[in-house]
Amino acid sequence: MGSDHTRPAPSATPGVRRILVATVVPLFVITVVAALVLWPRQGRESTDGPALPRYHGTVTRVVTEPCPPTPEAPDGDPGGSVGLCGTVTVAAEQGPDAGRQVETPVPSGPGAPRVEVGDKVVLVELTDPADPAVKSYNIAEHQRGTPLVWLAVLFAVAIVAFGRWRGLAALAGLVGSFAILLGFVLPGIGAGQPPLLVAIVGAALIMFVVLYLTHGITAQTSVAVLGTLGSLVLTGVLGTVATAATHLTGFGSEDATTLSMFQGDVDLHGLLLAGIIIGSLGVLDDVTVTQAATVTELAHANPALSRRQLYRAATRVGRAHIASTVNTIVLAYAGASLPLLLLLVADSRPVSQILTSEFLAQEIVRSAVATLGLIAAVPLTTGLAALVTTAGRAASNTTMAVIEMPASLTTAGSAGRRPITERNMALEALSTGRAGDRVSDRAAGTSWENLDHSPDPEW
Repeated sequence: MGSDHTRPAPSATPGVRRILVATVVPLFVITVVAALVLWPRQGRESTDGPALPRYHGTVTRVVTEPCPPTPEAPDGDPGGSVGLCGTVTVAAEQGPDAGRQVETPVPSGPGAPRVEVGDKVVLVELTDPADPAVKSYNIAEHQRGTPLVWLAVLFAVAIVAFGRWRGLAALAGLVGSFAILLGFVLPGIGAGQPPLLVAIVGAALIMFVVLYLTHGITAQTSVAVLGTLGSLVLTGVLGTVATAATHLTGFGSEDATTLSMFQGDVDLHGLLLAGIIIGSLGVLDDVTVTQAATVTELAHANPALSRRQLYRAATRVGRAHIASTVNTIVLAYAGASLPLLLLLVADSRPVSQILTSEFLAQEIVRSAVATLGLIAAVPLTTGLAALVTTAGRAASNTTMAVIEMPASLTTAGSAGRRPITERNMALEALSTGRAGDRVSDRAAGTSWENLDHSPDPEW
């Protein structure tokens, strides 16, 4: 998520809060109504038959031996022993043979697990179609539940220990995100709903839940929400245009092809757009929250900054953030697509053909569209934050000046405070370097309060 600040953000004026409520609440209501309309009414029936029974067990013995030679291949290549054969004895912990020792063949083939004595494994029960009474077991994979649980506990403890209550809220937001993904987005797409629309509505729900739960219901968070929602819509539009221009079909990966065989009515082109939206959401949250917080902190550090100065200063921070985040996006996609990149290295086709192929063009469009939406989030969120932060400032400053001026003038020459002019001259002498600069500033009619380097209001 985005940057966090332990000091609460200054409250906005009542007029600004009313405008934000009148803007955010209808958007939230529209999102909830759209989610209810798109919510899957019934689960999709499985098309691959009943799942094979799976039981837990512990390896107690492994006996290996060289595999027998295979018959000569049709093209004349002699066969040979590949890998190891043998038997594995497993103490079954579940199922009809719980408490007994069962034998399974040594796992073989690409991706087969390597087992040793003491390993916790998952057994798959196989039934002979000719005689259902005859059954056997194979080792499917290792049990990973316990290591994953300990890793999750370590993850949660580290976040709470560092972030305290804010870290606990972040964990709750993470749980909410997965609940929306697993309870609405994936079932909705699987039920045949438009993937792009489901992704935008689901991403908006995640945004509302995570941002307000993690950062509180404040004007600063509302600005981040509006900036994120606007950037998500823009990302969806850019993704639609880019995939149409490059004629992407969504069949750019083996997973998509496999999915089309099991669920032929899933819109893979829309699924590609949905993946771009969901993948962009996490980075967009980070950028929008950071920009809103930057504007708030700058205004708190120097209340004399104008709306234009706040926007320009925060935009400079946003540029540095984007420069590092773009590299993050590309490396994240590259890390998730390392097998694909290795295939490109082994491919003998010209580079131009490889870059324009379906599977690589899909990744290029995904990265480019996500980056464009990210770039658009900086000026959008920064502009909104500058408007909200400076709204009502002029009226409050005028009121304070009217109240404080007579008291300052009436105490001039007494044992109380010095006149404002003497106070400003003393502070100006401390904050400027040369007397000539002070003379030129006074000649130009520039007061000390309007300088960008003015100190904190406590002075």
